[in-house]
Amino acid sequence: MTIDPETIRIYDAQADEYARVTASDQPDPFLQSFMDAVPAGGQVLDLGCGPGNFARHMVRAGLHVTAVDASAEMVARAGQIDGVTARQATFDDLTDTAIYHGVWANFSLLHAPRAAMPRHLAAIHHALKPKGRFHLALKTGMGEKRDRLGRFYTYYTPEEVSSLLAAAGFTVTKITPGRDKGLDGAESDWISVASHA
Repeated sequence: MTIDPETIRIYDAQADEYARVTASDQPDPFLQSFMDAVPAGGQVLDLGCGPGNFARHMVRAGLHVTAVDASAEMVARAGQIDGVTARQATFDDLTDTAIYHGVWANFSLLHAPRAAMPRHLAAIHHALKPKGRFHLALKTGMGEKRDRLGRFYTYYTPEEVSSLLAAAGFTVTKITPGRDKGLDGAESDWISVASHA
């Protein structure tokens, strides 16, 4: 198991605040592009779904959404959204084979240790249908450390992410850099990566 108990405890405690700061009336451009690339009525996995804000937009777009998170408090909130199937699970629990048209991992896999990333990406590739879409967003940088709230993070360079995705069998189609303020109030650089199996 590669889950960090302190990180999950923090998310449980901050679930309401996290839901508030990530709420949106409309899908952001990354989510819109992801939804546009998935077949109408497709099966989607929201991996590390948080309170379900992205899952809500996916359901509204007509997708069938399975939302998983290691935080019980986050899952409780995601499960209240009509049309979302939410369950508590870790990255290690992903054992599906070729059932998803898309996997959305938005700032979730960065909480896994670097050594675990290759097997998590391999499991995601295995769970996707051929040409299935994969969205991955991570903070950029070097090493592993905890943020101001105590959450565990692994930081990656764009080159490292591209190499890891290629090794797992993905074809990267677009990498977009960005920077904004997180739940801990700190400004962070990040990348959003679009790819397919």
